[in-house]
Amino acid sequence: MIPRLFNRATPRRKLAGTLEPVAMKRAERARVHTLASLLLDYPDQKWFARLDELETHLGSVPAPIAQLLADFIEASRSLGSTQVQRLYVQTFDLKRKCSLYLSYFATGDTRKRGTALVTFLEAYRATGWEFDADELPDYLPAVLEFSARCDDPIAEALLSSHIEGIEVLRTALESMGSHWAGLIRSITLSLPPVDQETQERVLALVSEGPPTETVGLSFLGNLPPFSPRGNG
Repeated sequence: MIPRLFNRATPRRKLAGTLEPVAMKRAERARVHTLASLLLDYPDQKWFARLDELETHLGSVPAPIAQLLADFIEASRSLGSTQVQRLYVQTFDLKRKCSLYLSYFATGDTRKRGTALVTFLEAYRATGWEFDADELPDYLPAVLEFSARCDDPIAEALLSSHIEGIEVLRTALESMGSHWAGLIRSITLSLPPVDQETQERVLALVSEGPPTETVGLSFLGNLPPFSPRGNG
């Protein structure tokens, strides 16, 4: 019998970002992004208390996405608050490829991160909104909320332009069999198709991870608070 070969040559890895987006109207996309934003926040007791209410809105979003969200909600109930909270921290706080901060995927902890965050702030301001939260402006649940609540095309473009990071996050979560994989998949399905060039960049990020240069970014904690302004 011929000895088994080493895996020196293997099939090319399938590119991330190949999901076929779900066709939907602006109002449906806004509901998807609202639900995803709320479900992606830290699962404290208030988070669990609103699951029933969020579940009532699933009938107003496309069926494939509604099923993903329904499965996520049911699984969260089954796991219970202590387990979900533990998994949340282990996933999003301790794994580089599972960051909820979109600019991190392209810049990591490098000097470019500050510029990237300013870009987010300027996008909010360009639409007449301000950012008012303890999180940084590239926090995915916040960007989803912005996309849901602001009708300006800039809001949707801000989210779509960071599809590379979202796809890296989805790929990482799915490879782990993560509890949050379906939730991020629902976001991906709500976004426009990814072109080949973007897919190649996604694959590079999936393989290499975010940049690792560490610099002093303490000034980011002193960014002024921002809040929606004049949009209800």
